[in-house]
Amino acid sequence: MTDNLSVEQRGLRESATYDRTTIAAIQRAAETGIYDIRGWGAKRKLPHFDDLLFLGASMSRYPLEGYRERCDTDVVLGGRNAKYPLHLSTPVTIAGMSFGALSAGAKEALGRGASEVGTSTTTGDGGMTPEERGQSKHLVYQYLPSRYGMNPDDLRKADAIEVVLGQGAKPGGGGMLLGQKISERVAGMRTLPQGIDQRSACRHPDWTGPDDLAIKINELREITDWEKPIYVKVGASRTYYDVKLAVHSGADVVVVDGMQGGTAATQEVFIEHVGIPTLAAIPQAVQALQKLGVHREVQLIVSGGIRNGADAAKAMALGADAVAIGTAALIALGDNDPRYAEEYEALGSAAGYYDDFQDGRDPAGISTQDPELSARFDPVLGGKRLANFLRVMTMEAQTIARACGKAHLQHLEPEDLVAITIEAAAMARVPMAGTNWIPGTGL
Repeated sequence: MTDNLSVEQRGLRESATYDRTTIAAIQRAAETGIYDIRGWGAKRKLPHFDDLLFLGASMSRYPLEGYRERCDTDVVLGGRNAKYPLHLSTPVTIAGMSFGALSAGAKEALGRGASEVGTSTTTGDGGMTPEERGQSKHLVYQYLPSRYGMNPDDLRKADAIEVVLGQGAKPGGGGMLLGQKISERVAGMRTLPQGIDQRSACRHPDWTGPDDLAIKINELREITDWEKPIYVKVGASRTYYDVKLAVHSGADVVVVDGMQGGTAATQEVFIEHVGIPTLAAIPQAVQALQKLGVHREVQLIVSGGIRNGADAAKAMALGADAVAIGTAALIALGDNDPRYAEEYEALGSAAGYYDDFQDGRDPAGISTQDPELSARFDPVLGGKRLANFLRVMTMEAQTIARACGKAHLQHLEPEDLVAITIEAAAMARVPMAGTNWIPGTGL
């Protein structure tokens, strides 16, 4: 009898190709006839910042003393053409997350937390809410293919404009907002029917290439009297060429979002199988900027899986000027809190998984439009939590920079890094630890 034997004792072995997750996905598709939709970013294991290590100073370089020697963290974004570039105290910014995907209280909290530490937040799709504008010292207005909620008055109220061409979780695809989240207020801001699933366009309706984008950027500058920095955001895929074209079109800042970046909702097949890892995208973006002779003149913001100060420091060592966080910011606000474990279970999810949050039933009141759930969230407390997290991220990055002998985060460089896997070494274009070998370069 084998009834009481474990799987291992019975000699069973799971297929690497058809594991239980794959089998479950096939069975679900066969039963329902529709593809799976979820939020968040890629769950598959990808080469990431954990595969890189810093070379701290010792004899050949001297470290800086943490309590007596400065390590600055400020950054200026958008000085190429704008009258009023953004002067931020920390290079850790808040990525675009829409009102609709998030509650009004969550958007307010993002503004509160970012302002407390002197950094920027971003509107996301669906327009600008008074709560977010009122609490954000530096607010970047996203100009997306959908044009939901877009109006010239809000463009003028913003401190910068981000033209979104793609997102790391779904480059080449449009977003989704399920009907459960389209409340009366969301529907009014987006000019949509209440309670009906919404799809965002995958491309802007009034241009088809970089020449048209250049015209649009000039229009945006004219509307805002050349005051606001213009960002261009691309989902990481053909990063080298996309960054070059963004610069040629007139971007002051380029945002590159890797496939570890999250989304409110889209097809899982997009999230897991389209785009390239953040680690692979950064050197391509930097190479494009260097080729054009504008690295540091046109700033590079990197997003997609930035979780802590070490990730931020590594992105900057590879050539980024700043980073943007999204999922990490929501967790800092209070999302995925274990105290809601039973309610996550009732959703068919669990704390730490983010599955089924796209349906608008987030127990923490952050990614929902349900008035009862939203009422659970305190935007003042959430803002303080986010500010604490941003301070910690900044201090962690400073600690690493000082250990490498650097007096500013922007002084970090690829020479400060080594890789511990061949894939990461090849993607990041830094040597394997203990060697001078960079795979794929012949060096």
